[in-house]
Amino acid sequence: MLFLVAALMLLGVVLGTVAHAPLTVSVAVAAGIALWLGVFAIRERHGRRHNSAG
Repeated sequence: MLFLVAALMLLGVVLGTVAHAPLTVSVAVAAGIALWLGVFAIRERHGRRHNSAG
């Protein structure tokens, strides 16, 4: 329960920051996070494929 409260508080802080940032900054940061997550997903899939074969 404490983890949920902390996560909601952090989400509120982040959303408050995004609300005050310019739209171009928000879009650039969102694109960077999406790229980071995409690279992470590709690396995970690639790593699991090679580990299961060996």
